[in-house]
Amino acid sequence: MYKILKKRTLCEKVNEYVIEAPAVAKHARPGQFIILRPDEEGERIPLTICDYDRDRGTVTVLVQEVGYTTMKLAAIPQGGSISDFVGPLGNATELDGYGNVALIGGGIGTAVIYPQAKHLKAEGRPADVIIGARNKSLIMYEDEFRAAAKNLYLTTDDGSYVRKGFVTDVLKELLDSGKNYDCVFAVGPMPMMRAVAEMTRPYGIKTIVSMNTIMVDGTGMCGGCRLTVGGETKYACVHGPEFDGHLIDWNEAINRGKVYRSEERRHVCMLTGEKE
Repeated sequence: MYKILKKRTLCEKVNEYVIEAPAVAKHARPGQFIILRPDEEGERIPLTICDYDRDRGTVTVLVQEVGYTTMKLAAIPQGGSISDFVGPLGNATELDGYGNVALIGGGIGTAVIYPQAKHLKAEGRPADVIIGARNKSLIMYEDEFRAAAKNLYLTTDDGSYVRKGFVTDVLKELLDSGKNYDCVFAVGPMPMMRAVAEMTRPYGIKTIVSMNTIMVDGTGMCGGCRLTVGGETKYACVHGPEFDGHLIDWNEAINRGKVYRSEERRHVCMLTGEKE
């Protein structure tokens, strides 16, 4: 069993968990993920590592309540335990050799880019960070990013905080002003990541995205997270989760992400008593 040492709500239906998992923390690197099960009867869900502390033996993950299993996890209090916590899995982010990096986070993807921001700051290569959310209440880790970023840019869809617009609006303004990035790293909803990749394409800027797609076993055996990259079939759990955003077949990836929506809705209704 893995103890939840700390649990806090960052915004509506988004919880941060600090899990006691020394073996995972010992080997964790930015960009990798874990797979957990709330209980022995639960399904396996992949979650990107948001932070880790090797000395304390802890790993931090951020979870949005969007389905049956994440709702079961949300019901476990601080001090409680979860059944399984496996990792680190996947390949770490490769940012070596890039001196001028932009990190872009949309929604819950904001937490995913935090380890990269910390890593680059520690190496003396702090990144520009662009964070976007639907509204002010959904902006997460603002103080943490202010401490780790070279420059922090915030934007909200409804204009309720700092400025109105999307992360791509900010990125375009920076590029048009003469910013010359060696690499752009984006994490968020697939349409957002696709938009970032299409924006950087004419500039020839290396663009990395994190494909947190449907995963089950995390070893490439089930094929649930397959996608097409540069005309070749890849599996996000073993070949990724990060890929060149300019090479992904985005239409295929987005359509695959919709496959299990009706089944997930059925399980949520079973848990909450709502009608389908």
